[in-house]
Amino acid sequence: MHRRLFLHHLGAGLAMTSLPNGHVLASEDRPLRIGMSPVFLHDSHGLMGEWKAYLSKRLKRQVIFVLRDSYGETMDLIKQHRLDAAWLCDYPYILMKAYVIPLATPLYGGRPYYRSYLIVSSQRKGVHSIADLEGKVFAYADPYSNTSYLAPRHALKQLGNNPDTFFRKTFFTWSHRKAIEAVAKHLADGAAVDSYVWESLARVEPEFTARTRIVSRSEEFGFPPFVVDRELPGGTARDLRHVLMGMERDDEGRAILDKLNLTSFSQARPEFYESVEDMVRQAGG
Repeated sequence: MHRRLFLHHLGAGLAMTSLPNGHVLASEDRPLRIGMSPVFLHDSHGLMGEWKAYLSKRLKRQVIFVLRDSYGETMDLIKQHRLDAAWLCDYPYILMKAYVIPLATPLYGGRPYYRSYLIVSSQRKGVHSIADLEGKVFAYADPYSNTSYLAPRHALKQLGNNPDTFFRKTFFTWSHRKAIEAVAKHLADGAAVDSYVWESLARVEPEFTARTRIVSRSEEFGFPPFVVDRELPGGTARDLRHVLMGMERDDEGRAILDKLNLTSFSQARPEFYESVEDMVRQAGG
């Protein structure tokens, strides 16, 4: 039975919350604000509502998912202390370590890792590595995406190429699904995308991903973590971690995890993200 996954316009399920100026890290009589981005998350209205209701019930506190269209915008809210927590890509997490603490890492296929997939159209022959896309059009999901931006640019540098001049043209799609779509519709000759998104799409829309071909798979990277603001009270952070890590132990939580295409949440460990931190350092981040 197909799972309803994060695959259809996350914005439909997230309220565009108006945030006041200044810090929001106050008492527990206000909602807990959790930042999300559609870059790698996509969903129907129902699933987001279910998850928000589940967290609110377990935390005994209203939870609000705050949507922004890019990682950069979510990072800005974190810097302004206008979010209590966020689900971030591993690259933004490394850049935001002065502001956030890793709380929990989702397990995908039972493991805390994912990869970058280099993809081209299924009709395109003769492409065996990123080196074969020199002078072509390439799609990135987001400038703060590890799998779509940092990793492929790092790979080009390792081959002795300048990622700023290697491709004839590059553009941002602002979501991994749209990057896949750009390749499927021949708007881009290639793209690098999140393996979690591609594989999840392949489960529910196999005819869509069948229009693309995976050229190569990167090394494993730590799966995008849940993080909390460093100023969030310790008790609140512990409660949120407890609820996330406890989802696999009750029927309602397992059902939501199933729809998210995740196994469970685990304790976030710094070593999961060491390879990404090395790439950020080499990129001058």
